[in-house]
Amino acid sequence: MNADKLFTVAGTAKNADGTVKTRFANDLVARIKILNKAGCTDINLVELPVSMTKLDALKYLTEQGITQGDAGYAVSAKLAEKSKIAKKGEVKVAGVKAKSNATKPAVTAEQVLAAVGEATV
Repeated sequence: MNADKLFTVAGTAKNADGTVKTRFANDLVARIKILNKAGCTDINLVELPVSMTKLDALKYLTEQGITQGDAGYAVSAKLAEKSKIAKKGEVKVAGVKAKSNATKPAVTAEQVLAAVGEATV
């Protein structure tokens, strides 16, 4: 599964068995035809303002107010799933503390210049 794949269409549709699923595509008309042929109903697809990943498209759908009923639940559930997958790719560093500068002695500009032989002290 490629998380970097981009889509221009996103939304929801109800399968013939009554379950609502999120849908992604790059051609709105073709996707609607395919869903109709498969017996889907309540097709609610929107063209995205720019090409987006599934995660970004789901966030966009949420911002657009697709939060009612089964469609809202499907978008929320898929968003939670995609967010969890995205977090798996993040690297966490635990147990490493940054060293404090308080333990290092202060060095003045004159000391640095004197060390390299250019001091005018």
